[in-house]
Amino acid sequence: MYQRIHESLSRQDKALFLLRDLLEEEYEVLLGRDTNLVAALEFSIQELIRQIAVEKDLVIRSLGGKRVLEYADELPQEQGHALRNLFQSVDEGEQTVSRQASRNAELSLALLDQSTYTLQVLTNQVATPPTGVYGRHGDIRQPAHPRAALISGRL
Repeated sequence: MYQRIHESLSRQDKALFLLRDLLEEEYEVLLGRDTNLVAALEFSIQELIRQIAVEKDLVIRSLGGKRVLEYADELPQEQGHALRNLFQSVDEGEQTVSRQASRNAELSLALLDQSTYTLQVLTNQVATPPTGVYGRHGDIRQPAHPRAALISGRL
């Protein structure tokens, strides 16, 4: 069982290293605004995350609900030390990946806001201004003054 858990944690560590590199590449591509490449990278990132989840599930099932560090305490000193180091490396990798993913999400949301604002400005420039509407008697009524008025009514 030790061998299976050690190999799975090792694969997770390597996958997290690769995931960090892919997320950093995605950040650079987001800065370059190449949507096709972002989509391709996103598929690779999602597949890698799926594989990491499978590896995590394998460790959880192998330990039967016991924590990795608890299992490492039960092992001989050399094996336990190796497992703890590997577990710590995986944990640090997850934290690094999480920070980079947050950074990518902030950038993509900022780009979305910028694009939305630009689209609204362009739409307002291209759209025809609102014209008057026909009234009850066939005359054209202009829209009401958009700002609030202190006095309204007839004298």
